Amino acid sequence: MWKGAIGFGLVSVPVRLYAATQEHGLRLHQVHDADGGRIHLKRTCEACGEQVDYEHIAKGFQDDEGHTAVVTQDELAGLPLPSKKLIDVLAFVDAGRIDPLQLSSGYYLAPESAAANKPYVLLRETLKQTERVAVTKIALRTRESLALLRVHGDLLTLHTMYWPDEIRDSGDLAPPSSVTVRPQELKMATSLMDTLSEEFDLDELEDEYEIALSELISAHLSDRPVPKKETAPAPDNVIDLMAALQASIDNAAGKEERAGKGAKKEAAPTKSMRSTAKKSAAPQKRTAAKKTATASSTAKGKKTAASTAKTGTAKSTTARTAKKTAARKTGRRAS
Repeated sequence: MWKGAIGFGLVSVPVRLYAATQEHGLRLHQVHDADGGRIHLKRTCEACGEQVDYEHIAKGFQDDEGHTAVVTQDELAGLPLPSKKLIDVLAFVDAGRIDPLQLSSGYYLAPESAAANKPYVLLRETLKQTERVAVTKIALRTRESLALLRVHGDLLTLHTMYWPDEIRDSGDLAPPSSVTVRPQELKMATSLMDTLSEEFDLDELEDEYEIALSELISAHLSDRPVPKKETAPAPDNVIDLMAALQASIDNAAGKEERAGKGAKKEAAPTKSMRSTAKKSAAPQKRTAAKKTATASSTAKGKKTAASTAKTGTAKSTTARTAKKTAARKTGRRAS
């Protein structure tokens, strides 16, 4: 869609520009609801009332007093535009200095020819190693635009940018600085983020509205009943933030278990869940400890009784032996 060169210093890199994005979707036309006839818009002049062909349409600007300046396409094409065929590099800056709000459309940049490969790779690798991006200017469709040149994989890409004065002032849209959050609320919110981010695959996302629109059109074309789609209601005002966070975590964990994709996967317990599990397990541990202590004391008692019984038996045996020995000695003396 554009052919020119990247110019920085005395180095020139001939390139071609290709659109990097495209919007999918079904195009809906304006039709008459009674019979489905197409509605066509006609260009009519309000001064003379005549229909005007495209080749006779010029550009115009009207001032506050109602005076109109008519500018033709030839006059616009004749304006000096240094960046018409040149991506003019203004500076190389750290990527963090670029506000994402300024980025607009994205394009791929490819080398124009085999001769351009060497300077192309040189610029690409330099940007990679220095972790910088290039702020440039380019003219697309007769309008000059600020643009950002950066590395994407093995390609150089270009993002048109809004000029700094085109970014609106946010004013006082942010909440007042007096609003704060507690550490436990931050922990719960972080836990919710972790739960929602598990096994997330950006490539699996699809446009649900577009799918529903296709089904609707297909039903009309085949005279089938129109499918009904229910939209989830918007959440009510949050009163108990901690309860809402915990409910969100439980809901997200439940969805993961139901999805499963044919495999049983258990989500890692959150800190709050582990804390609850520890609290509920504590009484069971204490009860088990008491039972163990009781069993231990009972076992000790049995061992003590057994040893006492053995000692008593040994003593009675010794006494009987002593009596028999004394009786034998007495008998010998009497004889």
